[in-house]
Amino acid sequence: MLASFKRHYHAQMMCPGLSGLLINPFYFARKGLYDNVRRLAPHITGRVLDVGCGTQPYRPLFVAVDYTGMELDTEENRARKLADVFYCGPTFPFDSDTFDSLVCNEVLEHVFTPTEFVRELNRVLKPGGHLLLTVPFVWDEHEQPYDYARYSSFGLLALITGAGFEVVEHVKTMSDVRVLCQLVNAYLYKVTVSKSRYLNLFNMLLLMAPVNILGSLVRFITPSNPDLYLDNVILARKVGRER
Repeated sequence: MLASFKRHYHAQMMCPGLSGLLINPFYFARKGLYDNVRRLAPHITGRVLDVGCGTQPYRPLFVAVDYTGMELDTEENRARKLADVFYCGPTFPFDSDTFDSLVCNEVLEHVFTPTEFVRELNRVLKPGGHLLLTVPFVWDEHEQPYDYARYSSFGLLALITGAGFEVVEHVKTMSDVRVLCQLVNAYLYKVTVSKSRYLNLFNMLLLMAPVNILGSLVRFITPSNPDLYLDNVILARKVGRER
């Protein structure tokens, strides 16, 4: 029973359902990402590279012939991440035109040389292959000190197209009152989090769950605002002659 609850709890952190409203302080951010990645997942097929894969939370969504997770070669990543390949950068350890599809989830803001990084994404992708990229627009500093940038939609599109991609679809997640609720909960989480998981859960239920529920209801009676949102989700295609 306890093991089942733990599995459900961890699943709700990255792929939140209804119970995520009560236990996930980042509910709106994670739900916006999960819903859009799941919707666009049918475009990610064949041989897939997950760049900056972390714990590969979205891997079950993709139907891949082969799935490779890649991370920077650091002591922490080797201990905590589920990577198949580690690299030292800036060049990816693969030949050009190797992969049919790429996934890059919440990584670009941690890259200090984004132009070179996106060009590497383009290089290892086959012509006509798809890139599914997510990156925050509004979010607090995290994974310090390796948090270098935030991207507007215009800056991100210029970066992507300049590296040889065409944008198939661009989504701005939670572009309504929920962005404000998420920022309130991100603040509450940062100022209340402790080493006690039970105290954290108590604070979640007492302080942050009501904000999640309020945002989920109020969004139906308040206007959207496409200029203020949480994350960019982009499906892009490598321009070039397909083989």
